[in-house]
Amino acid sequence: MDDSCSVRLQIFLQLQAVNKDLCSKFETCFGASTSRVEILHYLLQHEEIPQSALQKEVNIDAAAVTRHLKQLEAAGTIVRYKKADDQRATWVKLDDTAKRHIKESYQEKGQFIEETLADFSEEELKQFLYMINKVSDNVSRVTKQDLGGEK
Repeated sequence: MDDSCSVRLQIFLQLQAVNKDLCSKFETCFGASTSRVEILHYLLQHEEIPQSALQKEVNIDAAAVTRHLKQLEAAGTIVRYKKADDQRATWVKLDDTAKRHIKESYQEKGQFIEETLADFSEEELKQFLYMINKVSDNVSRVTKQDLGGEK
């Protein structure tokens, strides 16, 4: 294995390890999975949204979104309902109490992010964001066919 391949493999393995550790610590700090936090954050940004549109907007498979929403509804965090003029679509919105709680928790999330990215200069943060976006774009373009797999 040449040095270039070895470095790429080390970067890939380190990204996986950091992602696993980051998600684990985030979930421990906030008592919720990153998927659930993503759903709640999206709902906080939108007053109400059809469940089908939410499933398309968050980067989580539809079955998992449905499971999260059912659990959040049972806990009283969200409300799912039908509108009188369209009984086909199920709409989702945050409960008002949950909305206030989520806004209050943003301070804790901000502190977690600050500590996670401590000791980086603004220029390093911009460069890091550029590189992470580049990796993300590359991952988005990779298909099984690109890797020599089935079509």
